[in-house]
Amino acid sequence: MKISTKGRYGLTIMMELASKFGEGPISLKSIAEKNGLSEHYLEQLIAPLRNAGLVKSVRGAYGGYILSKDPEGITAGDIIRILEGPISPVDFTEEDDAAKRDLWLRIRDSIASVLDSTTLSDLINFKDEGKPDSYMFYI
Repeated sequence: MKISTKGRYGLTIMMELASKFGEGPISLKSIAEKNGLSEHYLEQLIAPLRNAGLVKSVRGAYGGYILSKDPEGITAGDIIRILEGPISPVDFTEEDDAAKRDLWLRIRDSIASVLDSTTLSDLINFKDEGKPDSYMFYI
């Protein structure tokens, strides 16, 4: 399973809204400019997120979008499923033998577990402390 720009940019939108949670609405234009993304494309992505009840739109001169609930209550899995559809590494067929089907199911369940246990709050508060692929330079 490869997450498309829909899922990646959708997470970006939601993380930006989560980082400003409780501070008022954020415009898609400001999110697009900050992240170097197309505002028009973000407009297409926000609609399903709004329809699913994850965000609310605020009209007016200082309008934009806000999260409909606390960042702790929204998972990466919620967002990915809305924008990408069901989480599955492959389409199962009747020709798949039990061993392969079991492998695909375990992969699917592992991916879902990570996505469903990662909240927006986790993502915006992430700190890369001592990860093996991070670098610290001292001058």
